This record gives sequence, structure tokens and C-alpha cells, in this order.
Amino acid sequence: MFCRDCGEKLTLRFMENEGLVPYCPRCEKFKFPFFPVAVSMTVVNRSETKVLLAKHVGDEDFKLFAGYIKKGESVEKTIPRELKEETRLNALKWRYFGSRYHEAKDILMLNFIVTVDEGAGIVLNEEIAETRWCEPEEAKRLIRKSSTAEYFLTGALGELGKKR
Repeated sequence: MFCRDCGEKLTLRFMENEGLVPYCPRCEKFKFPFFPVAVSMTVVNRSETKVLLAKHVGDEDFKLFAGYIKKGESVEKTIPRELKEETRLNALKWRYFGSRYHEAKDILMLNFIVTVDEGAGIVLNEEIAETRWCEPEEAKRLIRKSSTAEYFLTGALGELGKKR
């Protein structure tokens, strides 16, 4: 590991209440690892009976919508921005569901259940090849198996089922 500020090779040094932490001898500072965070969105219609899934260009499986939180951006800004960029849909409301480390991209994913107007027209950007409104059981069949998306979808559907 190298210092992201000066490029010096980091060493591990003991820090009280933290344990071994990367340390830059040139900057003379502890350098906690940078860790990217992204939002994952289980997009549902107003009645919360259907889920909108996405198939990315060049991919065979359906997934949930997701996007990186940009530097200086809040989660509250990321959710409507990402959804608008990918579909032109407006996020009407959202609530936090849960988080999970996504090893494939080395990021922390924060999942939200996001409500949109099902009747609004979807306009896809260059990243998305197809979207599909699905009943819960169909969504479970279509989502990529053993994925972070499946984990969030299954949990979110369970949460939504408690309301009925």
C-alpha cells in the first residue's frame, strides 16, 4: 500500500483503540484505507407490488439499479441522480433496507427500497439494455443467482411483504 497523498510506501503502526493502521512516514500521519461506497436500489411501484429490474448492456442477467456515491455527494442526492441518469424516472421516496460488502468490486453497498411512478415513461441510458417490471416471484427468478442483488432483492421483498 502507498500513500494516496505523497506516494510513499505505507507501514503498519499501532494506533490506540484502532490496532494496526497504515502509516505514512513522509506525511507522518495515519492513513485509513479509502473505501468506495455505492447505493443499490430495489425499485418498486407506488403500491409496492412490482419490482423494476435492469439488464446492463453486454450482460445476460437482470440486476437491481446501483451507482457510486460521488465525492462530496450524500446518499440522498445519489439515489435520485442515479435513477434519473439510468431511466429518467423520478424517485418519489426511499427508505434504507440494509448494507453488504460486495467483494467483486470491493465496495460497500447500501440498499434502499425506492418508490417510483410505474406509469412514467422509462428512457434508458447507454448502460442499460432492458428494464422489466416484475411480480415478486418473477423478479426472484430473473435476478442473478448468488449475487448481492439477489441478497438485497430477497430481503427487500420480505420487508415489503410484512406491510401487506
